[in-house]
Amino acid sequence: MGRRCEFALLKRHLKWADTRHTLSGACIETRALDELIPDWKDKGCPLTTPVKEDKFALLTESGRIPIPILPGMPMYNHGNYVVRLGYLVKWLGEQAEGMGIELYPGYAASEVLYHEDGSVKGIATNDVGIAKDGSPKEVFERGMELHAKCTIFAEGCHGHLTKQLANKFNLRDKAEPQSYGIGLKEVWEIDPAKHSPGRVEHTVGWPLDKNTYGGSFLYHLNEDTPLVAVGFVVALDYTNPYLSPFREFQRFKTHPSVRSTFEGGKRIAYGARALNEGGYQAIPKLTFPGGCLIGCTAGFLNVPKIKGTHTAMKSGMLAAESAYEIVADENTPTDKGLEPVKYEEALRNSYVFQELYAARNVRPSFHTKLGLYGGLMYTGLFYLIARGKEPWTLSHGGADHTKLKPAKDCNPIEYPKADGKISFDLLESVALTGTNHEGDQPAHLTLLNDDQPVNHNLAIYDGPEGRFCPAGVYEYVPLEEGDGMRLQINAQNCIHCKTCDIKDPGQNINWVVPEGGGGPAYNGM
Repeated sequence: MGRRCEFALLKRHLKWADTRHTLSGACIETRALDELIPDWKDKGCPLTTPVKEDKFALLTESGRIPIPILPGMPMYNHGNYVVRLGYLVKWLGEQAEGMGIELYPGYAASEVLYHEDGSVKGIATNDVGIAKDGSPKEVFERGMELHAKCTIFAEGCHGHLTKQLANKFNLRDKAEPQSYGIGLKEVWEIDPAKHSPGRVEHTVGWPLDKNTYGGSFLYHLNEDTPLVAVGFVVALDYTNPYLSPFREFQRFKTHPSVRSTFEGGKRIAYGARALNEGGYQAIPKLTFPGGCLIGCTAGFLNVPKIKGTHTAMKSGMLAAESAYEIVADENTPTDKGLEPVKYEEALRNSYVFQELYAARNVRPSFHTKLGLYGGLMYTGLFYLIARGKEPWTLSHGGADHTKLKPAKDCNPIEYPKADGKISFDLLESVALTGTNHEGDQPAHLTLLNDDQPVNHNLAIYDGPEGRFCPAGVYEYVPLEEGDGMRLQINAQNCIHCKTCDIKDPGQNINWVVPEGGGGPAYNGM
């Protein structure tokens, strides 16, 4: 017969239906969805915009050089769908509830629990109603402990619990450091005459220099109003501390070939989130006693495709199968966490690893002295012809936080002033995220050393925090008494992108989970 199994899913959002922390492009492959729910088209799945037109171009400061997209190229999107990922997540949640799976929205997993033998026992949610000074308020509520034979961690990119698990179980011992990008996104309502549902456009080049990896996307949605999703990704291994990903995004929209799309339109949403770019080389060990890692928590984004939804879903499906097999077995122990050992082997034999292995050298090829142009040539020669069969694997060359050069060795970047029509200032943009945190609670952005921001980051890198953060959380302000500066943390602005935890050159910033439900309130991002 086997054991009776129960399944539960925790999510930081206040309600499952609002998917307020979900942000992606998104242009997705349905490969995993076809396997999971073959009749998804008949069940009201919000995938209603098939890709009808693909465009790819190299931008110069004033020009645009079209690059043909052929079948087999990573940017070839025919057969894929453009979607606001939050809507798809909501729909999937409804399917899960219909199957009897317990959903716990509004509860944030803040701590990993362990058995005496060191295996994972489950997670604990954080206490709610604690004041800034640590004292309980009248609305105090103790967090819950959820115990499980196998806990599957799906925290998204750079999960705070995954960091702890990686250290405890040495999951990254045989992997390169993960490499990241910061993705910034806006949704616009545009002139109907300029709208073409199903059109997908990508660019590389300007406004980034040839040694900084990144690019843009522009997706035309098919909804009641003429909407487009526009975004810009900047790799977080950039070297110039004066670079601002947010302002590069705003500058991109002013390009002569781009701004016409937005003229006469209205921006209705903004957000940002870090994403994995390390690929095959940076995948950690995926299982440990009591659990495993899936999706962007493990780093399954296919970088040249700019797609990770299908690989995340497939990894979750394989993890679930492996976990169910050991949990349902009556002969497995009941006093310790169980490791789904077959999961990693199943994943290595799946298209997830096949895709990532084939694309493993594309992203690091942009680190050559030729930069952007070398990467484009490598992609053309080896990805399209050899498909990852070349007998070498290129390295990313170290963690992103080690890549910044001292400010004295770099030129400040002069960004144009926002015009309030096509380009906007930072705080005006943050207001569109709907982000909100209870003010009287312990800080969720903590410093390991209070002196390091001024003595190290400001002194050497001229305070990069205020530029790499896409939400205006960090700013250096004068001391109230005497000379000098201090780092002010505006935690209420935080949109949970995790960039600070990744890019801080001294690894002094530690992002921890705030009260459940706090953070951005995205609607279909």
